[in-house]
Amino acid sequence: MNIVTLLPFIVLIGAMVLMTRSAKKKQQQAVQMRNDMQPGSGVRTIGGMYATVKEVNEDTVLVDAGPGVELLFAKNAIGAVLSDDEYNRIVHGIEHDLKTDGAVVPDDASSLTETDEPAADAASDASDDKPVDLGKKDADDAADEVADAKADEAAPKKTDGEADAK
Repeated sequence: MNIVTLLPFIVLIGAMVLMTRSAKKKQQQAVQMRNDMQPGSGVRTIGGMYATVKEVNEDTVLVDAGPGVELLFAKNAIGAVLSDDEYNRIVHGIEHDLKTDGAVVPDDASSLTETDEPAADAASDASDDKPVDLGKKDADDAADEVADAKADEAAPKKTDGEADAK
């Protein structure tokens, strides 16, 4: 048999070995995480429930899901052991302040406007303005406007008092 014909099979077997090794490593990490659980730790079950570990036994975990609610789970049903900051952020809505600069990013653009008027007043003010003509202008109209603008610039400007007096 030729090595070229065996090469695809060798590559396939190598890929299968690498995949099983990584899956086995992840499984060992999950078992280690479950064994390291201690009372007082925040956990998330595989069903998505957040609770606090109350007691850890060999195959089971007693968790406190709320005031007066204690539940017994199999250790395999614990999906993740959470850090204290993450658990408090998710369950109690308490944000741990990692930044000291205090910069806040707004959720929408409405807080970026500098107006103090309510939205209803702003809408009525916009309707009072004269309409803006967005149509194309004829060449003659455009030339007349340019000439008017130049005439306005050339006309002497009136000032307030002392500039004229010498």
